[in-house]
Amino acid sequence: MRPALVLAAHGTRSVAGERTLADLAAAVRRQRPGHRVELAYLEISRPLLADALPAVDGPVVVAPLLLAGGYHVHVDLPAVLAEHRPDALVTPPLGPHRLLTSALARKLARAGLRPGDAVVLGAAGSSDPAALADVRAQAHLLGLRLARPVTAAFASAGAPTLDEALDRLRSGPAARVAIASYVLAPGFFHGRIAAAGADLVSEPLGADPDVAALVWSRFDQAALPVGAAIA
Repeated sequence: MRPALVLAAHGTRSVAGERTLADLAAAVRRQRPGHRVELAYLEISRPLLADALPAVDGPVVVAPLLLAGGYHVHVDLPAVLAEHRPDALVTPPLGPHRLLTSALARKLARAGLRPGDAVVLGAAGSSDPAALADVRAQAHLLGLRLARPVTAAFASAGAPTLDEALDRLRSGPAARVAIASYVLAPGFFHGRIAAAGADLVSEPLGADPDVAALVWSRFDQAALPVGAAIA
């Protein structure tokens, strides 16, 4: 029996954000037709993960639709699983990963990135130093792809803030500053990133095919023990 894939998103009050996450779930389904894929949320949006998990029969792999570790990965999600599906396997968060690098570079190109632009990777932020390190690692990967430094900056907890990063880069030689929006969907944090005052801001990662492929890569890593046990 193939394990079902349950996508665990944070949740948002943004209608556009919920629609984007639904589009991402649809993109994941399209890459493996016939495989059961469910989308649920840790809070705010419906269905809640706590309600969705007991309704899934058989083995389950839960993939957090989160770009870095932090409180939701290390506290919220394990608590829900312990109460409602202690048998579930869990994948790591999505980032950092080269597939996210490809998606970010594509989004920046569509937004009009030029060779001389300074680039910031704008993320939500976290009080967890390991989560901030994940974002900085993704900024490094993006910098390698773009052949220029990329500064990780944060909309909430974490340093430098978006304002600090933009102020520093505007005092440098670059004529423009671009922000790569390191969020999955429109909502509160993308709004703060878009309002930071950069010359251009890319769209959220959304239903990019590389993001969907990354979800399946994480699933395969987690589900291998299940397949081995079934065999």
